[in-house]
Amino acid sequence: MLGNKKKAAPGLKNGSGTPELKAIDPLRNLGVQEDEDVKQMLRGSSMVKVRSPRWQKRRTLKLLEDGVTVWCQSHKTSSRAKEQQSFSITEVECIREGCQSETLRRMADSVPEASCLTVVFKGPRKSLDLLCHSREEAQHWARGIRKLQERVQNMTQKEKLDHWIHAYLSRADQNHDDKMSYEEVQTLLQMINVDLSDQYARCLFQKCDRSADGRLDHGEIEVFCRELLRRPELDAVFIRYSANGCVLSTVDLRDFLKDQGEDSSLVHAQSLILTYELNEWAQRNQFMTPNGFTMYMLSKENCVFNPEHAVVHQDMKQPLAHYFVSSSHNTYLTKTQLTGDSSTEPYIRALNHGCRCVELDCWDGDKGEPVIYHGHTLTSKVPFVEVIETINEYAFKASPYPLILSLENHCSVEQQAVMAQHLRSILGEKLLRKPLDGLDPHTLPSPEDLKGKILVKGKKEQAVECSSGSSDISSSDEEAEGGCRSRREDKKAQPASASKLSPELSELVVYTRSVSFKSFEQAAKSPATDMSSFSESDALRLIKDSGMHFVRHNSHQLSRIYPSGQRLQSSNYNPQEMWNAGCQIVALNFQTPGEQMDLNHGRFRQNGQCGYILKPPFMCRPDTTFNPENVGGGPGHRPHLLTVRVISAQQLPKPQWDKPSSIVDPQVWVEVHGVPIDNDKKKTHYVENNGFNPRWDCTFNFTVHVPDLALVRFMVEDYDYTSRNDFLGQCTLPFTSLRTGYRHVRLLKLDGSSLSPASLFVHVKLTPCQRSPSK
Repeated sequence: MLGNKKKAAPGLKNGSGTPELKAIDPLRNLGVQEDEDVKQMLRGSSMVKVRSPRWQKRRTLKLLEDGVTVWCQSHKTSSRAKEQQSFSITEVECIREGCQSETLRRMADSVPEASCLTVVFKGPRKSLDLLCHSREEAQHWARGIRKLQERVQNMTQKEKLDHWIHAYLSRADQNHDDKMSYEEVQTLLQMINVDLSDQYARCLFQKCDRSADGRLDHGEIEVFCRELLRRPELDAVFIRYSANGCVLSTVDLRDFLKDQGEDSSLVHAQSLILTYELNEWAQRNQFMTPNGFTMYMLSKENCVFNPEHAVVHQDMKQPLAHYFVSSSHNTYLTKTQLTGDSSTEPYIRALNHGCRCVELDCWDGDKGEPVIYHGHTLTSKVPFVEVIETINEYAFKASPYPLILSLENHCSVEQQAVMAQHLRSILGEKLLRKPLDGLDPHTLPSPEDLKGKILVKGKKEQAVECSSGSSDISSSDEEAEGGCRSRREDKKAQPASASKLSPELSELVVYTRSVSFKSFEQAAKSPATDMSSFSESDALRLIKDSGMHFVRHNSHQLSRIYPSGQRLQSSNYNPQEMWNAGCQIVALNFQTPGEQMDLNHGRFRQNGQCGYILKPPFMCRPDTTFNPENVGGGPGHRPHLLTVRVISAQQLPKPQWDKPSSIVDPQVWVEVHGVPIDNDKKKTHYVENNGFNPRWDCTFNFTVHVPDLALVRFMVEDYDYTSRNDFLGQCTLPFTSLRTGYRHVRLLKLDGSSLSPASLFVHVKLTPCQRSPSK
């Protein structure tokens, strides 16, 4: 690569530092080649796929040799259908053993529970309920999938690339002879989303065909792929800092690290060489070769997201009102609020992603048992007891900090008492039943104080008097925030009789007591343990009319924001507008992917994804003068110039619905989301027919006035001049979590899961601006 320019350093082969290539063995890469569970998965198992007591079909599940793909094969399907029935272990949210899904619970008396499995997927994909031949077989698959998930998660970027190559090679090798003709190579190029000229492709093929037999063997195929994977933009950075063009000395590397804005000590430079340099001669002499430099640049250690923010690093001992809280609306729904299924699985997904406030719409059910669903619609129903059992199991797997159960209670007094009994018996010591010892019961404790505790949010008083004189004692969020006007409007379409509040349920409400919002003046006289819910439209009106007072209100009391009832398809509002006002519990439909959920994932990506983010200090003072609508100075005004150079992308996917022969035309948007004055977005030009290694070299400048609230979103789409552009991948992160210098941006799918190895290569620069005088 550099040998034509300078003489290779001693001990290096052709100046590249690349050891002799060996055939990729993904299972050895993962360290599971001798694992008994994985061996069983590779052999395959005949199971029964269950959708209902009546719908049961035999399927063969088999792990492919890439170590990540599982075929779920019917005995009577086309090859295309077979492909659609595969799944990657990276798409699995969790494995549930036994009768732990709604379907399998209904069949618990007729199937051996120990032989049952449920594969819960990330995103909207329906779970896979399976009945295995034996308990041992079920355990093999449960343990095996978990083991592979853990190994893949800990893979280096190089190992991920090896897997990526192997997966496509296996699919392109159509006659399965472990060799590839030129025609098969052309198929491979289409698969990996690159459009090479026939002349260049043939030239590269002939160069790699060392045996000159017109077919590439495994080693030659890898050489071909490595040539495609070459990163000239990384080579250019390497040469810029290398004194001799062949290697980086510790001094060279130190200079690079200094420009990156990170630890530039010789000790750190030496540690990076020991970690990422594969060439023994270079390691001994404290040099980094181009190969080692590429390994480092592709590593998690060089990600644009600050790794120090990947763990809990904020002060967790302030009152709850001082934190943004990851919150879900209609958590039980898998799709829309009119006809979607109600299930326990969305609770699993939300909790596993650090959600700390989930919603339960509770209604009277048969045989005295309350159910959860979207009332007076065609959504299915799930037993309240099953939801609480699921919450009990998953409440603190992703975060140790308090979980809030937002009850929208439409139940009779009798079934409210049943709810209270289930909460007490299932949640046990996790359920907070009384104020914490030694703390003022009228002030909010901290997330640290409430670690491992589940709080019930709901009504606590006996009755609410309406202006008409009638008594309304229901405890739904919508009724609590909107008062009697909303209740009367609801009665036109969803008539329901008023019910009294069960004392057993009422006493479980401790620090999160739902009250109707009257005014900021009245709320200021109420205890901090009172909280109100606001529809998105009411919240936006308050932000526009009384923004500073809303921020002050949220400095001591919790506010919950929920989507408008007119969002029948469970779409989402922009959460950033609510965070700008200091609103803590900004509830979104987690089941609906899109820009709004990207922002939510980005906001809560920091602080170890624990679901609690400390608000900026200027939002926590009761006398703050911060106004989210006007930030031309004053609190929070710390303007910075953000300069982003979008250099290139690697291994971009195709939209799922594209034809196999199509190649994407990618373009990149860089967006800033924050207070109104900071909202801005800019885009690159599109690159024709290259999703493999497109290059833009576009530089954008943004002035960010309130960096503590800003998010930066990178979004890649497939340009189409005849129709709407297709989403390809995105990454959103807090402005304060950005790292400067040459960085890789790991892209995510629409549902927020990893799109590895797809990434952007960027350069980021931050420059403080002249501050305006405070007002």
